[in-house]
Amino acid sequence: MTTSRRTALSLLPAAAALALGAQPAAATAPRAGSARGRGRRHPAILVSGDSTAATYAAHEAPRAGWGQALEVFLPPVVAVRNHAWSGASTKSFADSGRLDRLLAEVCEGDVVLVSFGHNDSKQEDPARYTDPWGTYQQHLARFADGARARGGVPVVVTPVERRRFDADGRARESHGDYPAAARALAAREGIALVDLTALSLQLWNSLGPDGTTSAFLHLAPGESANHPAGVVDNTHFRAAGAIELARTVASELDRQRIVRPGTVVGLHRQHVPEDALTWPAQRPAEVAPPAALP
Repeated sequence: MTTSRRTALSLLPAAAALALGAQPAAATAPRAGSARGRGRRHPAILVSGDSTAATYAAHEAPRAGWGQALEVFLPPVVAVRNHAWSGASTKSFADSGRLDRLLAEVCEGDVVLVSFGHNDSKQEDPARYTDPWGTYQQHLARFADGARARGGVPVVVTPVERRRFDADGRARESHGDYPAAARALAAREGIALVDLTALSLQLWNSLGPDGTTSAFLHLAPGESANHPAGVVDNTHFRAAGAIELARTVASELDRQRIVRPGTVVGLHRQHVPEDALTWPAQRPAEVAPPAALP
């Protein structure tokens, strides 16, 4: 790893802290472990989403999703069940049977994170496309209603931004109406919201075009044995970026009191090493898939 890459990696936690510091005071949100969660001492966190949140296999390291990195900021007694599936939209996740499988695991007081948008916009693919102000909101509501019916606490997480910069070096939005539609649905239905679109834009702006290469999956040839030819990927993350996005999500869960006090730990821990993450032998979302899948 080059000296400039090490320097950029060291700046990631400070940049994340600056982005989080710009957020307004917390609004009161539904709390896990309230009256609904009595009798279950440690509610779990379940993640539904796409490749940006997914857990990756050992042979893909250092590629990682923010859902994979959440455990860094949680005590061991809080389980993270990451159902995020690469390539998924709200529609394909539900149609594949994965939503039913996720909801079957929800217990009283569990927090259910719902983060989609990257693939809902693929108009060329009818198996995944959803209209932002129509079927996208309808599917998000289906996730939230299903979690609530089982005593869970749904949280809409707007899609994390890609690495896109304009000519002036400012990070730019790439998700069209989907973040706004997610915000509107959450406000209308009283669902807790983590605005990861806005927060990640702030983070990418603080890092700039060069600094963000240490958050995204940019690997020089020979830098990683798992990617000997190198990688330039402006959508997915290496572990360092996934960790800082997980820090952002965890901080919002704590700030908005969506989780119990003391659930989130280590937010001010600087320079979390990439090997703090665990890479399983296989992607868990693709092990024993639902019977509905071909």
